[in-house]
Amino acid sequence: MTGCRSSRSITTARRPVWLFACALLALCSACVPNKARAWWDGNWAFRKTITIDATAAGAGLTEDAGRVPVLIRLHDGNYSFTDGKADGTDIRFIAADDKTPLNAHIETFDNVFDIGLVWVDVPDIKAGTTQSFYLYYGNPKADSGSDPQASYDSDQVLVYHFTEKSGVIKDWTSYGNNALNAVPQDSAALIGGGGKFDGSHILVIPGGSSMAIAPGGAMSLAVWVKPDNLTGNQVVYARHDGANSLIIGLDNGKPYVSVNGMRGDSDAALAAGQWHHLAVTADDKLIFYVDSEPKQTLAVKLPSLTTPATLGGDAPAAATTGPVTAGFVGSMDELEISRVARSAGYIRALFASQGTQASLVQFGKDESGSSLSTGYIGVIVHSVTLDGWVVIGILGVMAVISWYVMYDRAVYANKIAKYNAAFLKAYKAADRDVVRFEQMMLGRYGTRPTKGQFRMIERAPLYKLLAVTVDELEERFGRRPGGEVGPFALTSATLDAIRASTDATLIREIQGLNNMMVLLTIAISGGPFIGLLGTVVGVMITFAAIAAAGDVNVNAIAPGIAAALLATCAGMFVAIPALFGYNYLTVRNKEQSTVMHAFSEQFITRLAELYHVSNTTRAAHAAE
Repeated sequence: MTGCRSSRSITTARRPVWLFACALLALCSACVPNKARAWWDGNWAFRKTITIDATAAGAGLTEDAGRVPVLIRLHDGNYSFTDGKADGTDIRFIAADDKTPLNAHIETFDNVFDIGLVWVDVPDIKAGTTQSFYLYYGNPKADSGSDPQASYDSDQVLVYHFTEKSGVIKDWTSYGNNALNAVPQDSAALIGGGGKFDGSHILVIPGGSSMAIAPGGAMSLAVWVKPDNLTGNQVVYARHDGANSLIIGLDNGKPYVSVNGMRGDSDAALAAGQWHHLAVTADDKLIFYVDSEPKQTLAVKLPSLTTPATLGGDAPAAATTGPVTAGFVGSMDELEISRVARSAGYIRALFASQGTQASLVQFGKDESGSSLSTGYIGVIVHSVTLDGWVVIGILGVMAVISWYVMYDRAVYANKIAKYNAAFLKAYKAADRDVVRFEQMMLGRYGTRPTKGQFRMIERAPLYKLLAVTVDELEERFGRRPGGEVGPFALTSATLDAIRASTDATLIREIQGLNNMMVLLTIAISGGPFIGLLGTVVGVMITFAAIAAAGDVNVNAIAPGIAAALLATCAGMFVAIPALFGYNYLTVRNKEQSTVMHAFSEQFITRLAELYHVSNTTRAAHAAE
């Protein structure tokens, strides 16, 4: 039976996986947009539009603010920390003309927790208007562009960010009015770090020429406070020069300001444990602001004040040690002192920029000089965090594998159906007799198949079933010269042995049909859950970053949430095609399994019918 021994293995053509990788890249290319219209410097890969909104829908300025240092809170909901330098030194701010750099400095930048606090010197903010500028980033070779001293005008004589975890508090202006001592840091303050006061310690602010106030002179002071309790008189800021004094404090929670004993009080107490903005402006009159709202106007001019001041309590001698009266208990952040009277619009801009609502600053879309998307897809892609890309990468690999399995199994199923059909046609032409079929394959009976038909027949699973039977017959009855099978008779035991061999071959062929199908079930069941995990983690990170940065406007939240949902979308993108492909392949495999089962039963039954004789006849054949 030479024909049945020539080839009994089924081979399948397997296409390269790179075809599916190309399909995936083509899909990703949908996220690639046209180049932005203008670009400040080609060495920077990315930019984002930032809008200063002074309209009623934003900060609601009713008076021009002028030149203002605006706080830009960066987090993974509005800035891609993975695309910029780890320390943020490649950040640049460019005016709307895409030519003029804006002065700025970084207060803190942490690419581990994805938080950045940057101050931008906005030249002129007009009431009821909007204006935009650009944030550029993504230049690994850039030197630091942070310039604290240039970020403030010449009238700003003191700025404390309270970023120091130890040591004296640094003045970020060009005047160098560093504090004379240190206070503990509140790491969970409103803007980065803050000063922590326990009622028994003060922070001493130096005097000096830049801090001196002449009789009838002008000044502005602004500070954020968070009282831990509202009991008694708590002095926030105090300055004494002989009989002259300027004091800002809380009287049982009600903010007040006092100049030489003339006092103006707010009409309502602050809430304990919450941040509030206190500000004073003075020239020919003194105006006291609480949360940017004017609460008191005193018809008084400032007296001469040239001595050091205190923060967090009253100490007439301004000593760093010694008794402190009316000490403040709580946290403070962002102390700013100017030697001019700032406008109400300026105070409002500070509050709207630095507060938790951050209503002054709106973040726009991301753009890329290397043609990253500026549309909705681009905003989402740019907002995806590292953990999200890890999940999406895993799902991408699962998608490519599932597509490859579907393609491979579909091609295999089609070939199996084609090969089995060719075999059944030849087997039917041999009158369903194994000996005649063998003779046909050798060209000794009927019409011998062509070379192409012969190859298809040999690769058919049904042929393997028949080949196993031929092997069993040859083993038991041998072969006559010329390749013809001698007379033989099949007993029940022989038929059972042949059936067992055929069933084993049938099981292996069915296993071959179902090969790699388990990968599709993994994609169907695991894809959505992996995507959901990515979404949950992304949402958690987004809210944590927003909480840490203190920015809760919708423009800060929406990109991060949309990017987090991309992981779930990717999971469904993996599962849905895999589900359709799995159902299709299951039906095709079941069809061929049924064909093989039917042939196996019919073939064994036919074999018993053709070659079953009595033991006497079998003995006679043996004698011959």
